[in-house]
Amino acid sequence: MRVGGRLGNASEFSYEKKYPIILQSTHILTNFVFKAEHIKLMHAGPQLLLASIREVYWPIGGRNLAKATYHNCIRCIRMRAQTVTPLMGNLPVHRLTPGRPFECVGIDYAGPISSANRLGRGCRIVKVYIAIFVCFKTKAIHIELVGDLTSNSFLSALRRFVSRRGKPTHIYSDNGTSFVGAYKQIGTFLKSNCNSLPDALIEEGINFHLCLPPYSPHFGGLWEAGVKYIKFHMHRVLGNCNLTYEELITVLTQIEAILNSRPLTPLSSDPDDMMPLTLGHFLIGQPLTAMPAAEYKDCRLSNLTRFQRLELMRQHFWARWSKEYISELQQRTKWRTNQSSLKLHSLVVVKEDNLPPLKWRLGRIVAVYSGSDGVNRVADIRTSSGVIKRSFNKICPLIAD
Repeated sequence: MRVGGRLGNASEFSYEKKYPIILQSTHILTNFVFKAEHIKLMHAGPQLLLASIREVYWPIGGRNLAKATYHNCIRCIRMRAQTVTPLMGNLPVHRLTPGRPFECVGIDYAGPISSANRLGRGCRIVKVYIAIFVCFKTKAIHIELVGDLTSNSFLSALRRFVSRRGKPTHIYSDNGTSFVGAYKQIGTFLKSNCNSLPDALIEEGINFHLCLPPYSPHFGGLWEAGVKYIKFHMHRVLGNCNLTYEELITVLTQIEAILNSRPLTPLSSDPDDMMPLTLGHFLIGQPLTAMPAAEYKDCRLSNLTRFQRLELMRQHFWARWSKEYISELQQRTKWRTNQSSLKLHSLVVVKEDNLPPLKWRLGRIVAVYSGSDGVNRVADIRTSSGVIKRSFNKICPLIAD
């Protein structure tokens, strides 16, 4: 059976074009024709696929079949893979429990930053890093400068932090090699000296939490935001200037005071009270204030001494922070709806940032993990190379449910 359309008088068209064969879209032969044409046209979209099929055939309900062929093609699914976005989680209990500042902290590294090993000519440029400690309860920030990414350097920075801010009871971080190495060193020390150390000292130890899944920095959004605040403005303030180690510590300490001067809420409801509640009230009982210094914004850079340039960097950082921080408060939070979820035994693709989509590994969900609010955000995936753990932002469902 063929279609008797209005093209009978078109002499330049072939007989199949003027009178295409009628096909039923639910027949298995029609499905094979559409799949073969889809591959022949290098995985064309529904519109091009249907137009090419109608050169010879006239499928009844062909538009829906063309869409189904395109959406069920495995290769096309992998090329347009979309990750799952769960609902934004509730705040953890440590952020809602009252306590002293820096009782529970999150740690992350920023850098590298170029630093000069000494003043004058012939100085050598070395890489240094910034260790950031963020308080869970007040969002206060403590900054330490470290020379490398070894575990010993992190332990030294942790000792300096504890000596000035007090010993935290909980430390949260990602699975960086420095943090994992420090955790293992402290664990080995406690195990080897459990008989000689007093019981009270062991009971008062610091609890490390390396609970973030791999390749999921957004799970540590609290300290990642602190890294963003420091890096975004500091790189624009420093520019190509290579400071010495001591000068970097001075600038970073002043930046720490600026970040801890963020206004949180009005201190009282009195309209005559213009003093806002800042993070400094939680740390020292009053706002953090800097020593008075002259304004250098309108001065020529060549006329300033090296010490005055450091003060100019601090003033530039404060100017950028005061202008851009308030505007960031206007933005609403993301992930306000739970788009979809992954089920057990679902076939998925593991998203790799350094590989093209066709190289992403196939896997099957073997376990899912939910938070305290019951929303699944992490899953175990069985692949050809073993079982891996990934968050939903790295998992693309291969076939939609």
